[in-house]
Amino acid sequence: MIACATSSQGAAQAYGLACPRQSIPVEAGQRIGVRAPLALKSFWAAHPSACTLILCPLGKREKVVNATTSGRGAIFSLYSAVVALIVFLRGVNVGGHRTFRPSTLAKELANYDVVNVGAAGTFVVRKPGSRAKFRAALLRKLPFETKVAFCDSRELLRLARENPFAALPSRPDHVRFVSILMKSVRVRPSIPIALPSNGQWFLRLIASQKQFVFGVYRRHLKTIGYLGQLDKLFGVPATTRNWNTIDTIVRILKGRGREPR
Repeated sequence: MIACATSSQGAAQAYGLACPRQSIPVEAGQRIGVRAPLALKSFWAAHPSACTLILCPLGKREKVVNATTSGRGAIFSLYSAVVALIVFLRGVNVGGHRTFRPSTLAKELANYDVVNVGAAGTFVVRKPGSRAKFRAALLRKLPFETKVAFCDSRELLRLARENPFAALPSRPDHVRFVSILMKSVRVRPSIPIALPSNGQWFLRLIASQKQFVFGVYRRHLKTIGYLGQLDKLFGVPATTRNWNTIDTIVRILKGRGREPR
């Protein structure tokens, strides 16, 4: 079992940790595992006062990495480190093409605990199991062929914490966006990039990291054409979402706010 004991359930959920499963008595130094996964290490570093115990799998043995005890022992709540899968469909429900009802699809994939986010084909899959099996199940349910980008919840939570737009002033005619590449690429164009390169720009790329490209576009009819150039710039297909969509996904992962339907 991968587990973490904490007095802050909300903080644990921010790192992709599920709700408590059980409680057990332990003592400091008791051997139960060896290494904590990166997500739990990050959680522990950020919340040292909340996290009192970290456990992780190592065959049949585990080790209490840290424990605060009083008397003969203490009771700690265990959290399973379940990593959700985030799904981005490309080019659906746009201009009357590849139309479908995402909320209906989410219900048809209920065994995977799928949450629909908006109409653009974005889903949080809270019980994905094997990614390959889930992908096959998803494609079987879709009434058309399309490209699909995946990332795990840890990546989205990390992006939200780092927030590439933090230093960027907000303007009513500008939209912050993230484009998700179908796969990460090694060779990337030099950023920042403005499109077009001369005169007034309609799209600006400000950063890229792994399979994510961040930018700002103007609210204008010409913008869609420049977004379409991202495939050529990065050499792989991409699908774009408003940064507000990422904020919504993060709230779902943290268990805050009302889930979209």
